[in-house]
Amino acid sequence: MNLRNQRRLAAEILKVGESRIWIDPERVEDVELAITREEIRKLIHEKVIVARPKKGISRGRVRILKRKRKKGRRRGHGSRSGSKGARNPRKRAWIQKIRALRRELKILKTKRLISEKTYSRLYDLASSGRFDSVADLKRYIDSENLWRRR
Repeated sequence: MNLRNQRRLAAEILKVGESRIWIDPERVEDVELAITREEIRKLIHEKVIVARPKKGISRGRVRILKRKRKKGRRRGHGSRSGSKGARNPRKRAWIQKIRALRRELKILKTKRLISEKTYSRLYDLASSGRFDSVADLKRYIDSENLWRRR
């Protein structure tokens, strides 16, 4: 029961690899007798010989990893490639910081917690890179006693 030749012919006709050819185990005798391409084509038409579907690559594991990364897992030192400056460029970090500082200064001014003059001075200091964060700005206001008198 050597069906190597029939399998090869079927693979050529169906334009798939030999490993993807399925032969009906109940009709093996008929396939054994088929030696011409025409006979193989007839068996293909009768669904005795069928091309198996392509095997895909499962994305399930990728989806699980994506969910974990979204949660903040798998982002340690071993998973990083690229320098600190490449992952979060200095410019983007600066933009984030200065926007936060200016937003806070605007709020303090509109709530009348600092004067216009103080606002202007602090704005310039923030632009020059004097403050590391909003908390640092507030510490400076406290230490210099710049809160508006009630």
